Amino acid sequence: MPLFEIDDLTVSFPTSGRSSESTAAPVVRGLRLEVDRGETVAIVGESGSGKSVSLLAATRLLPGADVTGSVRFDGRDLLGLSERELRRVLGRRIGFVFQDPQSNLHPFKTIGAQIDEVLRVHTRQRKAQRRKRVEELLAEVGIPRPHEAYDGYPAQFSGGMRQRVMIAIAIALNPALIIADEPTTALDVGVQASILALLTRLQDEYGTAIVFVSHDLAVVHSIADTVLVIRDGVVVESGPRERIYTDPQHPYTRDLLDASRLHSLDPDILPDVSPVESRPPLLVVDGLAASYPARRSGRRTVVDDLSFTIAPGEIVGLVGESGSGKSTIGRIVAGLQYADSGAITLAGHRFPTGVRAGIPTLDTAARGAVQLIFQDPYASLNPRRRIRDAIAEPLRTRRVDPTQIDRLVAEAAARAQLSEDLLDRLPAHLSGGQRQRVAIARALVVRPQLIVADEALSALDVTTGREIISLLVASARDADTAILFITHDLGVVAGIAHRVIVLDPDGQAEIGDTRTVFTDPASDYTRRLLAAVPQIEARAS
Repeated sequence: MPLFEIDDLTVSFPTSGRSSESTAAPVVRGLRLEVDRGETVAIVGESGSGKSVSLLAATRLLPGADVTGSVRFDGRDLLGLSERELRRVLGRRIGFVFQDPQSNLHPFKTIGAQIDEVLRVHTRQRKAQRRKRVEELLAEVGIPRPHEAYDGYPAQFSGGMRQRVMIAIAIALNPALIIADEPTTALDVGVQASILALLTRLQDEYGTAIVFVSHDLAVVHSIADTVLVIRDGVVVESGPRERIYTDPQHPYTRDLLDASRLHSLDPDILPDVSPVESRPPLLVVDGLAASYPARRSGRRTVVDDLSFTIAPGEIVGLVGESGSGKSTIGRIVAGLQYADSGAITLAGHRFPTGVRAGIPTLDTAARGAVQLIFQDPYASLNPRRRIRDAIAEPLRTRRVDPTQIDRLVAEAAARAQLSEDLLDRLPAHLSGGQRQRVAIARALVVRPQLIVADEALSALDVTTGREIISLLVASARDADTAILFITHDLGVVAGIAHRVIVLDPDGQAEIGDTRTVFTDPASDYTRRLLAAVPQIEARAS
């Protein structure tokens, strides 16, 4: 008998219509899933395909949903359990690792207290016993100095460390099943590889079953035993990993594989991006240094003596692990943060440096020359402001003629491939890909000379990300816009960047032509980073 079994699961939500019987079309239809002890089943699909919804509904963590079908865990019907009985199963026997640990960890509670809560609720251990167990868990998931980490807060940990804390919470009671919902989506390749290795090790040691949700077939290749491909709430293909990757039957599976393979640095398909025409640089960064206050005393250097240029129409990739200083460089170039020292010139405008507080004072022309696209488009959009007004905001700030604003907004939306009917919606009514198009349109509306794209694809599935990449490349080509493309995804950089800057944790860099750096890296750090990129076996012809 399978440990976890879902049969004919259908999930729908009531509409806001007046009829009490009014319901929307199901978002998940007829889903079937079996997971044996010690097995890993991966559910793969694009955003909105029903991956997360199906598992949240199956474990009754989706309030307001209409759920039908059968869900059995270790022989018990989860849909028929009382609330009290369900609480005894969730957390104790089923652990959860969610995509965004920052949103799922309480910002004002210590790490130790949050892990301890699981033990306090589900066991009768004394406080000293629980403290010892929490420190053991922190050590087990690879967090250094567990005794000190116990009293730390989430904001003091990197994204990878926070995700390890989430895993510690999930495995605190040695559950029989872990549901990992996009646990590595926003992490760099090095941290991603370590998280996958950690889950595999824990599974080998404890025989834990894992349901692993992802949009990227490259990520699940090394961990899955069985793969389900879901689209529009329906499983279109399922089977053993080897068969799915080498002989996919459904066109959608083949499309996902092709999109994922672009992220895997397959040498056979690694493109050769032609260098841009030699022209005077638009952006010149010379001897840039930046630091932050250290936890205890002094300052911690994150960037040291970095120099590079970007020409009009050129795309330069900036890659490195979490904490390497990528976003710091992006904020400095975008005029949102001071550098400690160095010289920064954009389109002839010199940026101030050497000030450690406040937002840099730039003249209007300099601010209009550069725009920033953030990682999370939902967080960077006002949830109460309609899309049309969000795109128009930079124009109103710059006091553009009000009679021209509607035309300019429509042009920017068209360039970002946003349909007219979306402009009067709120951000919550758009998908992740559509919201990122809004962020791009807002950046393009003032026709900047430089765009800083800071992890602009990390929250998107591979096929949506491919569409956003095409938009940025077209902007660089057609509008002669330079792009500083900050990312942890080396595969994307390989496909679009003319040159690449690889930052190591000490703030040093390897800079050069993208293909040369990726095929013949000069530094050991770059080689380690490239080796951590998930690989996919070639598909049978």
